[in-house]
Amino acid sequence: MGTVEAPHRAKGDRPADAPVSAAPQSLYAARQKVYPKRVFGLVRSVKWAVLGLCLALYYVVPWLRWDRGAGMPDQAVLVDITNARLFFFWIEIWPQEIYFLTGALILGAFALFAVSSLFGRLWCGFTCPQTVWTDLFMWVERWIQGDRNARMKLDQGPKNANYWTRKGLTHAVWLLIAAATGGAWVMYFNDAPTVTMEILTGAATLNIYFFFALFAGFTYLLAGWAREQVCTYMCPWPRFQAAMLDENSLVVTYRDWRGEPRGKAKAENVGDCVDCYACVHVCPTGIDIRDGQQLECIGCGLCIDACDSVMGKLGRPKGLIAFETLKNLAASEAAVASMAPGAERQACGMKARHMPRFVRPRTVMYAAALVVVSLAMLLAFLLRSTLDVTVLRDRAPLFVRLSDGGIRNGYTVKIVNKRREDAPLVLSLQAPEGFRLSVQDADHDAQGRPLLSRRADGISQYRVLITVPPGARLAESTSVTFRLLEPDGRVAASQSSTFVGPRP
Repeated sequence: MGTVEAPHRAKGDRPADAPVSAAPQSLYAARQKVYPKRVFGLVRSVKWAVLGLCLALYYVVPWLRWDRGAGMPDQAVLVDITNARLFFFWIEIWPQEIYFLTGALILGAFALFAVSSLFGRLWCGFTCPQTVWTDLFMWVERWIQGDRNARMKLDQGPKNANYWTRKGLTHAVWLLIAAATGGAWVMYFNDAPTVTMEILTGAATLNIYFFFALFAGFTYLLAGWAREQVCTYMCPWPRFQAAMLDENSLVVTYRDWRGEPRGKAKAENVGDCVDCYACVHVCPTGIDIRDGQQLECIGCGLCIDACDSVMGKLGRPKGLIAFETLKNLAASEAAVASMAPGAERQACGMKARHMPRFVRPRTVMYAAALVVVSLAMLLAFLLRSTLDVTVLRDRAPLFVRLSDGGIRNGYTVKIVNKRREDAPLVLSLQAPEGFRLSVQDADHDAQGRPLLSRRADGISQYRVLITVPPGARLAESTSVTFRLLEPDGRVAASQSSTFVGPRP
């Protein structure tokens, strides 16, 4: 029996019965550029006020002066890296007091939790630096290129002289704002007038230019280009801020019980939403608030102003989109479930609402944490010492046996003086009888006790020796205490250590 040969196929031909493989699909969705529209209203006015306040504080604070006396920086707020000091008006934080910064961060965290529990993403929508600078950059873009439709037309039109002029001018202003932002950041770590002249004249150090360029570049990139992508993909806060919310939190919400079903303004048996997309057009992240709570929503509330404007033109009650609790939303929806659209449904739904509960276990817990941390920080600040002494015993060798048989230990004594006084201090030793104290390169008072000069608003270091005469009964480890005495004999500071000798 003969065999049947398969028909000849050219390279690339596919058998008729071969399965069709689906084309590979990309898992990456290309960015759809958002063109937020200008909007007017109460929320927008509040956002402008908050934006102006935040920018004014950021740019102006480094220029504020505060007199601290001769030889001290007169900048009100300064992180002095050279002298390892943080100045905040009358408060001076030393490296040993870093716990105050930790406490401030804890306070900020609990405050953010409390605000989120009460008002949703209020921080994201009004005071987050990404929101503030992006809002400023969008204002510049709108001022130069026009409102939403004009910008869309410009991007979709020919790349002519008008296009490049407007785009170039926009980016030039962005770069100026970014440079001012980077420069202001550097001023928080250097004297503002001095570092400004150094940057402008080319006399600044490489470190200053590096951080200036770093923060200017990130401002330009994040506020000018990334924008809503930062909030959607880069920021971790949207991922877990829902844990701070509950059904009594005020969040930006579309009242679907009133707006649905959507329809034309003059149509019958439809809700108040006319599907005009005004809320979508003003959204800085490009979402539709009518789709419910979404990760991308920053809670800025601009959709409230847009919707209120449309409702006002149609002669309908405002508040179709509003700051509302999910509990009230559910109560209104249940109350009007069987009612037809109209004024009666609107009145019934609003009547079913209740005043938001601001005092509840979650908010009480956050408030209590804020009070406790605040009181702890205040108490620590009021009780903090202005003079500290640190004693470090030599580790190698642990002790030295002298030629006469005596035993000697060496110590490094550091005096941290946070005051402007530089009067000498008397160093005394509390130890068993026979222990002798000596300080290298130190003067002595009339009683022969060593005098240690304390550096005003600085750190002094001394080499101290303790010697035990030969024949003294000595344990392997003996506790000793170093005391610093004021001229009037009062103990200013003390620190315990040990004296180590040979094993008995």
